[in-house]
Amino acid sequence: MTNLLNIFSVEEILAPEVIYKYVYPAWKPEIMKVSLLPTLNDGNLDANQMNSQRQLAISLSAIAQVSDRNVPLNLCLILDHSGSMSGRPLETVKKAANQIVDRLKEGDRLSVVVFDHRAKVLVPNQIVNDKEAIKQKINRLAADGGTAIDEGLRLGIEELAKGKKETVSQAFLLTDGENEHGDNKRCLKFAQLAAGYNLTLNTLGFGDNWNQDILEKIADDGGGTLSYIQQPEQAVDEFARLFSRVQAVALTNAYLLFYFMPKVRLAELKPVAQVSPDTIELPVQQEADGRFAVRLGDLMKDTERVVLANIYLGQFAAGKHVIANVQVRYDDPAQNQIGLLSENISVEVNVLPAYQGEANPEVQQHILALAKYRQTQLAEAKLQQGDRAGAATMLQTAAKTALQMGDVGAATVLQTSATRLQSGEELSQSDRKKTRIVSKTVLQD
Repeated sequence: MTNLLNIFSVEEILAPEVIYKYVYPAWKPEIMKVSLLPTLNDGNLDANQMNSQRQLAISLSAIAQVSDRNVPLNLCLILDHSGSMSGRPLETVKKAANQIVDRLKEGDRLSVVVFDHRAKVLVPNQIVNDKEAIKQKINRLAADGGTAIDEGLRLGIEELAKGKKETVSQAFLLTDGENEHGDNKRCLKFAQLAAGYNLTLNTLGFGDNWNQDILEKIADDGGGTLSYIQQPEQAVDEFARLFSRVQAVALTNAYLLFYFMPKVRLAELKPVAQVSPDTIELPVQQEADGRFAVRLGDLMKDTERVVLANIYLGQFAAGKHVIANVQVRYDDPAQNQIGLLSENISVEVNVLPAYQGEANPEVQQHILALAKYRQTQLAEAKLQQGDRAGAATMLQTAAKTALQMGDVGAATVLQTSATRLQSGEELSQSDRKKTRIVSKTVLQD
């Protein structure tokens, strides 16, 4: 065995990553940490069909264990204090931020970055020991200047990266406006960079004048969620809701891995999407061993995420066949372990010479959720092209899909927007944002 004292100090030898590499190079703890359940929309297949299509829903979450120690949170608040935030908007955001500070626990880290047409670090990344001093700095914020989201994002990611070791690292980016003094492409590059460093970006649009395309893309690329704060008084509740979601994160840097058997393949166009708790199109990359990997980012304790994969199958002989295996690769910050693997789960079909369908109602709900999102996306594209009638028709279709799901709130918002377009009215910024949010998830009251 290698003499580790020639390479490392005693303290370094005791580090888990050194023990795993040099003492037990092939060993990793067998701790079941991920709940993983794949289900087909129809588990039966027609033996006489040359080609078939199926939707594969994968439900997954982190399993809460009593023995888990609490993982410290590494949070960065990236706050817009431009001139348009003057008055009640900024005051309510400061109140919301202060309540987040109060909820931080011993060992948690915080940084605060603020921006107008410039950005600065208000509170450098630190373990939270003096909450009152932090809140005093937040309370002294005044509204002024324009908006440079990309500079705020850059500094926020830099601060967040300083405290990422053995923590759950999350940023809340709040803005009420367009990136008038910045570059939106730069924002998206920073979001992708953050995801690569296992840093999660959540976005909050305040009021009605923020760019929904950019904030949604930052959240999607950064592995986080998009929130809409329509009225100032909603800021405290929305910050609190998002913070509770962050506190539930148990595992990070998760990838869903697919291995498909011969005669089985992913669809070529938009093959994989998350459909719960919100809807996001997910990029797919093929790994060296032939498996397909989809980055999920964070997994929350006992909070289900559902991913939907569109697959095509060739002809199979009658009988039961394994068509795919699914597995999750993830990091466990509580144990300071990376690259752990869940159980490898097989997906089977039952091939029948006399086919009878066996539709799964839960998977059908997930299919409808994705249809609602994509129909709304098509409506927005038609509206941008000046096709108001086409946009109204697609919004009506999305409203009917929402009703099929039992999502009455979304159906009401979507139908209202369709009716306004049909009557010759313009959609307000508020209408457009509500339409986008309900297409992705259930609208927060």
